[in-house]
Amino acid sequence: MPRTTFGKTRPQDNPYATYTNAQGWTWKVLKTYKHSSSEDDYSRWFVAATSPMMHGGAYELGDTYAHEIKNYGTLIQGDPLWIEQYHKAFDLDAHNKNQA
Repeated sequence: MPRTTFGKTRPQDNPYATYTNAQGWTWKVLKTYKHSSSEDDYSRWFVAATSPMMHGGAYELGDTYAHEIKNYGTLIQGDPLWIEQYHKAFDLDAHNKNQA
């Protein structure tokens, strides 16, 4: 089983990837705990997240289930290696068609 490529925590201004959705949520992925090929429904990502309920667009740090971000968010920015790994594990084109 391969180790995660994204296991070193990054600062909020340089995330591995950024996801958003139409409801005003933004997730900045700062760390993963498993390799993309090993993730399941209980896999977590360490993120900086904000939502319409946050005052002044502040971000909170914490773990979020990866599948929730993948199901409800749209990738808007990512490192080339992130896009390579997660585009294979998660078909962005199919996801975007489902969101429309």
